[in-house]
Amino acid sequence: MRKGQVNVFFLLLFLSLSSASDQKWRKAMMSAYNGSSSSSSMMMSRVGSSILFPIHGNVYPTGYYNVTINIGHPPKPYFLDLDTGSDLTWLQCNAPCVHCIEAPHPLYQPSNDLVACRHPLCAALHPPDYKCESPDQCDYEVEYADGGSSLGVLVRDVFSLNYTNGVRLSPRLALGCGYDQIPGTSYHPLDGILGLGRGKSSIVSQLQSQGLVRNVVGHCLSGRGGGFLFFGDGLYDSSHVTWTSMSQEFTKYYSPGSAELHFGGKATGIKNLIVIFDSGSSYTYLNSQAYQALTLLLKKELSGRSLKEAPEDQTLPLCWKGRKPFRSVHDAKKYFKTSLALAFANSGRRKTQFELHPEAYLIISNKGNVCLGILNGTQVGLQNLNVIGDISMQDRMVVYDNEKQVIGWSPANCDHLPRFKSAYYM
Repeated sequence: MRKGQVNVFFLLLFLSLSSASDQKWRKAMMSAYNGSSSSSSMMMSRVGSSILFPIHGNVYPTGYYNVTINIGHPPKPYFLDLDTGSDLTWLQCNAPCVHCIEAPHPLYQPSNDLVACRHPLCAALHPPDYKCESPDQCDYEVEYADGGSSLGVLVRDVFSLNYTNGVRLSPRLALGCGYDQIPGTSYHPLDGILGLGRGKSSIVSQLQSQGLVRNVVGHCLSGRGGGFLFFGDGLYDSSHVTWTSMSQEFTKYYSPGSAELHFGGKATGIKNLIVIFDSGSSYTYLNSQAYQALTLLLKKELSGRSLKEAPEDQTLPLCWKGRKPFRSVHDAKKYFKTSLALAFANSGRRKTQFELHPEAYLIISNKGNVCLGILNGTQVGLQNLNVIGDISMQDRMVVYDNEKQVIGWSPANCDHLPRFKSAYYM
C-alpha cells in the first residue's frame, strides 16, 4: 500500500516539473544519439575509446571504493559505490524521500524525464511476467546480498563524462531515483550505487547502445588506496592480459564459471566453485566447504610458528598476532609463504589461474594483527556463490569485456591514472 501511494505522488511530482526548455534540450540530444548503427560507430570513433574516473577509498579501514560522477543539468557531484555485481545505477532521491540514509551530498533532485514501464531498460529490471501498475513510469526495487535495498523510479538525466582524448559529452542515461533505502550490514555512507554489471540497464551498456563507448568495464584498485575505473577498450594492451571466458550459464554476474581451489601450487580437491567477480564486495568469500578447507590448510602451515590466533580482535573472523604488532602485510608475508589460486576450466582448455598472493587475502588490523580477508560466504547468505572481492583484485587491472564475453586481469600499478597503454603494467 505504501508503495502505491508513493508512486502516485511521484508521478504527480514529475508532471509538475515539465518545462519547455528541457523538452527542447532533450529533443536535441535525442537527435544526436538516436542514429543508425553506422552513425553510432562514427560517433564512437570521433569521441574516443575510453572514459576514465579516479577511484577513492580502500579495503581497510574505509571498507569500500567509490567514484565521483557528475549528474544533472547543471551537473552536481555524487559519490557512488562501484559495483560490478549489480546493473542499476541509483541515487538517493528527494521525491520526496521516504527513507534515506546519511550521505555526503544533498539528495538528488530528479529530472522530469520518466522511463516508461514498457521500455526495454525497465523490462531488464523485472521478470518477464511483471505487470505495469503505472504505464508511464518504471518502478524498481533492488536488493543486495548484505540485506540492503533501494526502492524507487527510473528516470533519465544528464551524465557529464570526460573522455581520455579530451572530448566531453553529456548523454542522457537512465538511473534510479531511490526514495526508500534500507541499509545493509556493509552500509557505506555514499550517495548511491554505480551499477557496472552485464545487464542492459548498466551505465556502460547504455553508453554502448548510444554508440559512445565499447561495452568494456575495467578497474585498477590500489592496495595503498585509490585507483581508477574506466569504460571502453583504449587503456590496456590485450596481449598483457590473462583472459578467461564469461560463463554462459551464470549470466547475471561476471562469472568465469566453476573453479578449483589450489593451495601452494597443488589442487585441493575442492572443485565446482561457482565464482563471481564483485567490486561491490570488500572481501573475498568462499562457500563453507572451501572456507573450512582453506582455514585448516592455513592453520597447518602456521603451526609451530610464532603466530597465535587473536580471537579478541573482532576486525575479521580470523586474526593472528605476532611477537610485536605488524605494520604492513609485507611484515607478515614471511609467515604466509604459500600462494592460493582459483583455477578456471576455460571450457575444457588449459586451466586459467587467478592467483592470490598474501597481499590479496590479508589485512593488518588497527590492533597490529594480521587477519584473513577471505570469509565464509555461506554464513552471510551467499549460499554456494564464491566471490572475488576488492581485496583480491588490488594492484591488478581487471577487465570485463562484454562484447567479447571475457574477463581478464594483469598485475598493474594502480597508484596513478594511466596515460598510455604501457604506462601502468608492472
